[in-house]
Amino acid sequence: MLSEQALELIDIVARDGSFTAAAHRLHKVPSAVSYAVKQIEEELGVALFLRHHRSVSLTPAGEHFVRHARSILGHMDGLKRDTQRIANGWQPTLSIALDNIVRADRISVLIADFYRQFQDVELIVRIEVFNGVWEALATGRSDIAVGATTAVPVGGFYQYKEMGEIEWSFLVSKNHPLADIDRPLTDDELRPFPSICLEDTSREIPKRMTWLLDNQRRLVVPDWIRAINCFREGLGIGYMPRHLAAPFIQTGMLKEKQLENSLRPSSCCLAWNPAKMSPALTWVLDYLGDSDKLHKEWLA
Repeated sequence: MLSEQALELIDIVARDGSFTAAAHRLHKVPSAVSYAVKQIEEELGVALFLRHHRSVSLTPAGEHFVRHARSILGHMDGLKRDTQRIANGWQPTLSIALDNIVRADRISVLIADFYRQFQDVELIVRIEVFNGVWEALATGRSDIAVGATTAVPVGGFYQYKEMGEIEWSFLVSKNHPLADIDRPLTDDELRPFPSICLEDTSREIPKRMTWLLDNQRRLVVPDWIRAINCFREGLGIGYMPRHLAAPFIQTGMLKEKQLENSLRPSSCCLAWNPAKMSPALTWVLDYLGDSDKLHKEWLA
């Protein structure tokens, strides 16, 4: 089989254009280089070089061989480098799961800043809902979870930073039958209208919902953007994170209502698997900062 040394030899001869120049670079005599090239050509059964009086040039077959040999050498060098980096704690990818309660504008900033810092690490960003964030962490699909809410629903040891609490706003359309009632609403008044719920993205652990009364219909949507559209059209009622709902409440597009049995704030955290620490993960944790910074930049 062709060795790495054989591929490098053909590449050097092709670059220098003569056996003498290649021999000088390799600290060999020209006859040794010429003999080694001849052996490679015999093994392949084709001529790679045309011999001239003082130089050599590639045949069409030689041009094809050199082009692919250089690609193979590049992959081999990358394989060595990546293997050494992994042995020293480096990993070629970093996966981040973000609950879609976080601010979307911060995601693009994180991605841009990450790639300025790491040009050879692939960043995978997953948007999850509720327990889908924890499942991504537990199954190894993600190395870090941003915006995970409530207690850890799965086994395993994780480290975390508090991100503060999520305040919830109960919303109805400005034209909804409940919009002009000025007192706290009862469960019986709410039950006839569908509850707008996000679909939990977990597949292996129990799903959960923001809010649903007994015997109340659901209107299940994939994300908060679709939820807002449903609220605006008066298709249903329900809760939404206050920091996401605030602009629509301020413009009067949606109305925030008080309930007799209101939803309590949800604790929120940044969680990661300490067994998967790497330079990239360490950088992301430092970049995201402490609890105050996390709350201000991702939930405010």
